[in-house]
Amino acid sequence: MQLEAQSYWRKCTSCKKEIPLGTIYWVCNVSTCNRKRTGLVFCSVSCWDAHVPVLNHRDSWAEERKSPFKNQLESEKIKMENLTPTTSTGTSSENDTLVVVSKLKNYIRTQSGMNTSGDVADILSDKVRILCDGAIENAKQQGRKTVMAKDF
Repeated sequence: MQLEAQSYWRKCTSCKKEIPLGTIYWVCNVSTCNRKRTGLVFCSVSCWDAHVPVLNHRDSWAEERKSPFKNQLESEKIKMENLTPTTSTGTSSENDTLVVVSKLKNYIRTQSGMNTSGDVADILSDKVRILCDGAIENAKQQGRKTVMAKDF
């Protein structure tokens, strides 16, 4: 797979203007906006400001960042291309949510009357991944190709 020549890093979420390589851009400080999967980036503070009323942020600000240079971008693409099949299945990524968020929120509300913040599902998914990785190893050590309850 050859690297494509790209003259910009990404496009602004608001105005769709290209954000050049190695230049300043802005992200929202709110965790639901700056997650890797969400990926909101803005070419200017005014573009960031345009998204605030849409998402009803109560207390937020724009954080300045710098887009990668061409060589950083190329090395990141090479890393992604060289992933082994054991680290990338093509159907699920490390950042996928592994729990049903609505059921999780309902359970917490029923048990405690509390609400659930947006980042709980990500943290819980990380814990599930750790447990699953251990169970996979246990199944491999037993010479099986099926993960069973006893592996946890």
